[in-house]
Amino acid sequence: MDALLLSRIQFGFVISFHILFPAFTIGLASWLAFVEWRWLRTRDTLWRDLYFFWTKVFAVSFGMGVVSGIVMSFQFGTNWAVLSEQAGNILGPLLSYEVLTAFFLEATFLGAMLFGWNRVSERMHFFATCMVALGTLISTFWIISANSWMQTPTGHRIVDGVFVPQDWWAIIFNPSFPYRLAHMVLAAFITTCFVIGGTGASYLLRGIHVEAGKRMLKAAVLFAAITVPAQVFVGDLHGLNAREHQPIKVAAMEAHWESNPPGEGVPLILFAVPNEKAERNDLEIAIPKLGSLILTHTLDGDIQPLKSVPASERPPVKPVFYAFRVMVALGMAMLALVAVSLWLLWRKRLFESRAALWGWRVLTMSGFVAILAGWYVVEIGRQPYVIYGLLRTADAVSPIEAASVMTSLIVFAVVYLTVFGAGFRYLVKLIRKGPHPHEPPPRSAHGDKTPARPLSLPDDSTEAGA
Repeated sequence: MDALLLSRIQFGFVISFHILFPAFTIGLASWLAFVEWRWLRTRDTLWRDLYFFWTKVFAVSFGMGVVSGIVMSFQFGTNWAVLSEQAGNILGPLLSYEVLTAFFLEATFLGAMLFGWNRVSERMHFFATCMVALGTLISTFWIISANSWMQTPTGHRIVDGVFVPQDWWAIIFNPSFPYRLAHMVLAAFITTCFVIGGTGASYLLRGIHVEAGKRMLKAAVLFAAITVPAQVFVGDLHGLNAREHQPIKVAAMEAHWESNPPGEGVPLILFAVPNEKAERNDLEIAIPKLGSLILTHTLDGDIQPLKSVPASERPPVKPVFYAFRVMVALGMAMLALVAVSLWLLWRKRLFESRAALWGWRVLTMSGFVAILAGWYVVEIGRQPYVIYGLLRTADAVSPIEAASVMTSLIVFAVVYLTVFGAGFRYLVKLIRKGPHPHEPPPRSAHGDKTPARPLSLPDDSTEAGA
C-alpha cells in the first residue's frame, strides 16, 4: 500500500474513534440539562440520582472525545500538509473559532458542572450545565461548517493554488451546511436517546433500578418520537441538496450506472452487488420508480448516472452503496421501534412488553453504527476529492514514506485499542451498575464541604454489583 492509501486508512481509523464520543456527548449534555431542570421543578430525588449517574458517563465520554480530537488534529500537519498549506486560510480560522467559542465555554463551565454541586447555587449549577450543552452544539456548528465547506466550497478564490477567503458568510453558510448541521445534531440526539432507552430497558429486563429504568425509557421514547421522524425529513432534504451539489455521490449511494429511458424513472435498489469493473449491478433486487419518488419527488425523475463521468472521477461505489443502506436500515428499525413503543406507552403496556424492551436493548448502540455508516457515505462519497471538485485527495497528501505512515498507524491502533478500550470497558461497567441514591456530602469539622467526586461513588467500587 502507498502512503496515500495508508494515510486515508489512518485518518479514517482515528476519526471513526473520535466521532463517536462528541456525537454521544452532544446529546448527553442536553439530556443532563433536561434532567437537572426536572429535578429543580419537581424535587423528585430520582431525577437528581439520574443526573449524577449520567454525569459520570458524560465526564468519561467527554474526556475521551477531547483526547481523540487532539490526536486527530495532528494529522493535518503530518499526513495532509499540502491540504493545510492550500486550504489553511479557510480551515484554520473555522477550527480556531471552535476553540475560541465552544471549547472555552465548555472548559469554563465544565468544572462548575462536575464539581459545583452544593458549592454554587442551584441556579448557577443549572446554568453551568446548560452552558456545557450549548458549548457542544456550538462546537458542532464550526466543525460541520468546515467539513461542509470541503464538500460544497463557496466564498473563496484560488491564488497560486492557495484558497483565499473572499466572503466568510458564504464560506460558513455554504450550500450543504444547514442540512449537514441538522442531520448531525439530530443523529447525536437519537444516538443518546437509544443509549438511554436501551439502558433503561436493560434494567427492566434484569429487574434492577426499575423506577429509574421506566423513567429513562419513557423519556427516550418521547424524545425519539420527535427526533427520529425529524431525521427522516431532514435526511430527505439533505439528499435533495446532495443531488444538486454532489450528484455523483448520490449515484454511488444508489449504484445508478446509466440513465433510464424517458418516463421509466429510477428504481429503488434494495440489494445489489455493484460490479465496478463491468459498470453494472449483479444480483439486483429493485422496486421500479420508487428511487425517483424518493430522490426527485416525481415518479419519472432521473438522476445523474455514474457513467456520465470518467471512472477516475467516481468514488468507490461498493462502500458508499452498502454504508448508505446500513444507515437507512437502522433508521427504519429505529422508526418502527419508536412507533410501536409510543403505541405501547399510550396503552400503558410499554414496561411489560418484553419484545419492546428487547428491541430497545438490541438497538442500544444502533445510533453509533448509523453515525459511522453515514460518515463513511459522506467522506468516501466525495472521493476522489478532499475539497470537492477542486483539490484531489492524491494531491493533498504529505510527501512522506509509506513505511512511516504504516508505523504510526500501528502505533495509533495499539494505543487507541488499549486506552479507549479501557475507557469503553469502564463506561460499560458504570452503566451496568446503574444509578444510586445521591447523599449530600458531609461537612468537615471546619465547616468546609468535602470535594464532590464525579467519576466514582463514595466508598464504593464500580466492580461491585456489576
